Amino acid sequence: MSGDVDSLAHAALRELTGIPGVRRAAIALVEGGGRRLRFRSSDGDAWCHIDAYDDVPLTLVVRTGEPLLADLDDLPARFAGVVARQRGEGTCAMATLPLPGRDAPIGGLALYYAAEQPFDASQRQQLEATAARIAEAVRRLRSAAARAASPTADDTVPHRATLRLEDDPRAASRARRFLRELLKSWDVDGDVLDTAELCLSELVTNAILHAGTESLLTVSLERGVLHVEVRDRGATPGIDLVDDDDPLRVFGRGLQLVDALADEWGAEHDDHGTRSWFDLEVAAA
Repeated sequence: MSGDVDSLAHAALRELTGIPGVRRAAIALVEGGGRRLRFRSSDGDAWCHIDAYDDVPLTLVVRTGEPLLADLDDLPARFAGVVARQRGEGTCAMATLPLPGRDAPIGGLALYYAAEQPFDASQRQQLEATAARIAEAVRRLRSAAARAASPTADDTVPHRATLRLEDDPRAASRARRFLRELLKSWDVDGDVLDTAELCLSELVTNAILHAGTESLLTVSLERGVLHVEVRDRGATPGIDLVDDDDPLRVFGRGLQLVDALADEWGAEHDDHGTRSWFDLEVAAA
């Protein structure tokens, strides 16, 4: 997927620098559960990272979901360092826009203008439409990658469903909603449903904290056993995957809840990431 992201970024930056007056452009994508932005500019050949806690226009618009369009003289005083640097490079105005996602921005765009701009309603509308179009292209790319990584359907499993979860702090909430609606459609409710939601929330939260990648949720119900697993594509830092066979030690105290509530659970690691799962026995209807 990395090569596809590079191609998408290259095409987006080419389009943005083609906008009249734009001397430089940049694209940033949220990574690490919102802890950093993966950044690339039109005058650079490689990606770099911006800490989400850095106080710069891009992190602001990703946090708030609101664009920031202004001449340099009108930018807030908190961005004095950015203003000084950009003025020295020939920038007179900046447009910073979020890349909209389903629940939260998935990144942002930054456009640097060589002359002051009106930033009227028409210009703002055009820029927001461009950001929405690029965001949709990113989502389609990620969805295609998730479908390619999805397990092959198994006709022997009467109930099975998958959901791709973005590397986003709100992924746990989305996963719980998906699971609740799915289990209700399978006539699974009561304590099993509530327990499954609690356990799933722990698995997804740990994937976000430790992996920093998108993950794939798979839910199946077969012969009275509900199986839920979360597969990420990251490596858990600081863990000896050969000698450490205790899943609780890998993930920490957060999964003690899963250990207490699930009938069976575990975590397996390989070169492609981590698969964590739990099973719950479901009473026959």
